[in-house]
Amino acid sequence: MSASLAGVLDKRQDISRRVQVLLGQMTLVEKIGQMSQVEAGHGYAPEYLGDGLRAGLIGSVINVVDVEVLNELQRIAVEESRLGVPLLIGRDVIHGFKTVFPIPLGQAACWNPKLVEQGARVAALEAAKSGVNWTFAPMVDISRDARWGRIAESFGECVLLTSELGAAMVRGFQGDDLSANGSIAACAKHFAGYGAVESGRDYATTNIPDTKLRNVYFQPFKAAVDAGVSTLMTSFSDLNGIPATGNSYILKDVLRGEWAFEGLVVSDWDSVRQLQIHGLTENDLESAYEASTAGVDMEMAGDAYSNHLFNLVEEGRVGEASIDESVTNILRVKFELGLFDNPYTDPGSLPEFASKHALQVAQEAALQSVVLLKNDHGALPFAADELSSVAIVGPLADARYEQLGTWIFDGDEELSITPLQAIRTLVGNDVELRYVRAMENSRSRVNDEFDSAVDAANESDAVLLFLGEESILSGEAHSRADIGLPGDQVELVRRIRATGKPIVAVILAGRPLTLSDIVDEVDAILYAWHPGTMGGPALADLVFGVASPSGKLPTTFPRVVGQIPIYYSQKNGGKPPSKETVVHIDEIDTFAPQTSLGMSAFHLDTCFTPLFPFGHGLSYAWFAYENIRVSSNEVELGEKVVISVDLSNRGAIEAEEVVQLYTRDLVASITRPVKELKAFRRVRLRAGETQTVSFELHTDELAFYGRDGKLTVEPGLFYIWIGGSSDAEQRTEFRVTKHH
Repeated sequence: MSASLAGVLDKRQDISRRVQVLLGQMTLVEKIGQMSQVEAGHGYAPEYLGDGLRAGLIGSVINVVDVEVLNELQRIAVEESRLGVPLLIGRDVIHGFKTVFPIPLGQAACWNPKLVEQGARVAALEAAKSGVNWTFAPMVDISRDARWGRIAESFGECVLLTSELGAAMVRGFQGDDLSANGSIAACAKHFAGYGAVESGRDYATTNIPDTKLRNVYFQPFKAAVDAGVSTLMTSFSDLNGIPATGNSYILKDVLRGEWAFEGLVVSDWDSVRQLQIHGLTENDLESAYEASTAGVDMEMAGDAYSNHLFNLVEEGRVGEASIDESVTNILRVKFELGLFDNPYTDPGSLPEFASKHALQVAQEAALQSVVLLKNDHGALPFAADELSSVAIVGPLADARYEQLGTWIFDGDEELSITPLQAIRTLVGNDVELRYVRAMENSRSRVNDEFDSAVDAANESDAVLLFLGEESILSGEAHSRADIGLPGDQVELVRRIRATGKPIVAVILAGRPLTLSDIVDEVDAILYAWHPGTMGGPALADLVFGVASPSGKLPTTFPRVVGQIPIYYSQKNGGKPPSKETVVHIDEIDTFAPQTSLGMSAFHLDTCFTPLFPFGHGLSYAWFAYENIRVSSNEVELGEKVVISVDLSNRGAIEAEEVVQLYTRDLVASITRPVKELKAFRRVRLRAGETQTVSFELHTDELAFYGRDGKLTVEPGLFYIWIGGSSDAEQRTEFRVTKHH
């Protein structure tokens, strides 16, 4: 390296100074090289990428996890290029690396930011051991359509829950010091509104008014930025007619201008060139112009930048100052990661894959993620000393790969412990297990084994039915129009129900499913999502009462797909439904006149309520909420109010409850949701114990973006609830007043 670049290596200089020294030495070609990320997953990458690295034409590589190969790529970039700029090594580390955690939607069901942070930390250490220094997670898209395959990667429908868990995942990946061994850069995606794609079809268009963007879809990204996230990724979809990858309003006005984000913005996979397919541009040159001037710093896996940015600058259409801004953002992240000081990975300096600690965290995450949806007649937990035999039936009881879920490129299937394996280990010879797969996979309509399943049920004291979706049925580009149990699973449930034996359904899936066909056919339902490597031991412990379920739904479960979108924080409307106003299709008189008098917002052919509400989740204990109260009936703007409730465990076992606080702003300058989650806390109580649970709420937490696009808190009356779901009944109120 030349003497003029000494400032780059001088750690006494701050990062901004080091970036400017390096930037000042770069040619335009080298700057554009930093803005290009290339796919490196085919063959021996140093052979076909070596020349580009030596010429400074590559700023990042994606999709290679061989640490020796990555160290060689770094060596070429650092030691054989003119300026020695190290590489960002990107990989989708979504819910674990070798050790797989529950899908993000399952982690959201834990309602436990600390546990999510611990899981991301484990994933970061394992990914870093392989040479990865940049992950494309967390996905913080608000997701209110269960048909969308990528709801599996989300934290669900709630602004607050998604914001808190997204920030926690950022902290887990990046740690306290991004340059520390084992820390990797996080990437909040997909900015913005991707979860609102029409009809739940991946990549489809989105139309979101600005007030909704600001009050809902922007919020988790703002929380990630506040948590220090290093990078953001743009959405594939268009937003109000302008694809996100070419949308200067969200990238420049909001992200850079209002939020002062200084990190790196990367496109999604080839989404720069896709601006032409959207119909925004005529060709790749125009796509490169639109994306770069909108504020996309790096192009992922396409070549519009590398082929056309130089000419755009030479022609004067793109200023070199704009290129400098993008390269500054990229170099800053590389310096913050410490890559200029230590570009190489020493795998021996990091924990082993699937360490004891990693598996413990994965099992705890799986345990807390499972939601007990129903439990009639105390069907669960099973008592091993009272059962002589259990039939274990279904295609997902012993499916190592399927329980890992979507987007697990590096997950080790051999590490998976299935429910069947774990139950065998737990009960030993005390309980006879009769296992019948019954279906080849979750989509199968071949029912040749159903008779064997019925026989096993008849011969057993109880039945565990493992149902749901294979992993391939959710994730990117895996949207579904019908989100019922696929294949012949409903018929299997009905055949087993005819035996009269107690039935517990354990459902593994990447999304909420419509369960109306089976909800009354089974005695209990454990919703396990795709629980990851340690899903089996977690489920075994729950089924046999070693632990009590404590998960809560991060998304509303519709009765039928036609209710979508259905979510807890909907608006009231002018004619909200109630038991008194709803008319069912079989109640309509043939000769009744059409009228809107007394009518309300509902579907004729289903109930207006969901099957299971947001925040719902039962326990083997019984928690009672009583005596909700506020510290003051009036609170001035800028002040705090304390809301308390008495929580009692009236069950026979110690257990955890997720206590949830909701508010409603009754009158505002724009209509407000009927409920908004404002706080939550996990509370563990012994049997018979009562504890006062208190939340401190600042009036700033009641703020919203109004008609003028500005954040405001308006005086007025607020309802407040505390309970175990969004259907909480304990309600009080307080009034926010102006300063006297």
